[in-house]
Amino acid sequence: MGFRHAAVLGSVSFFLGILFICFNVDHKVLYAAPLTDKIVDDGFEFYTTFFNAPGAVKGLLHAMMGLGILSLISKLHNWDESALFFDGSSLGAFVCGVILYASVVVPALRIIVTPLESDTRQERIESLRILAAANTLIIICLVAVLVMQAGQEYAQRYEAREMLKLKEQERKAAEAAGATAPPDAPPTTSPEEKKNQ
Repeated sequence: MGFRHAAVLGSVSFFLGILFICFNVDHKVLYAAPLTDKIVDDGFEFYTTFFNAPGAVKGLLHAMMGLGILSLISKLHNWDESALFFDGSSLGAFVCGVILYASVVVPALRIIVTPLESDTRQERIESLRILAAANTLIIICLVAVLVMQAGQEYAQRYEAREMLKLKEQERKAAEAAGATAPPDAPPTTSPEEKKNQ
């Protein structure tokens, strides 16, 4: 595993850790029946704390996004079959997660935390539901990246094992061919050499 591979896994694992913490709130919002005021208020409080985090925390989040994208692009730069299939698919899934974050998560957070005067409580609750669903979709995208990276590692190790087996078979075949070759025949004497003798 190289540095770029480790950077991808580190970035994805970082976001999965954050999203699994959020899932403690999200699963109640999505699947609780009925959706009580306590669950809604807990969700509002949790995401308000998340939204009002210091700038360093937000900077770290965005830096890890950039690290993941740059690492996948640098892996894709190899431009072989493994990079095109595994790293290309991983990059597509990761970018989908970033698009969901920028187009769904951030606007929903703003409606929840800093609503306009025209935004009702019901609209904030709907935004909370949308936010929870978007987080779940981002988790799926990130798990897809992990699956693709694991598949690439498995394929590379499998290919290396098969190449070793092939080289071993070629070596054994060469040794067997050398063992079954007829011994060197005695040198033949030409008629002129016989006359001289």
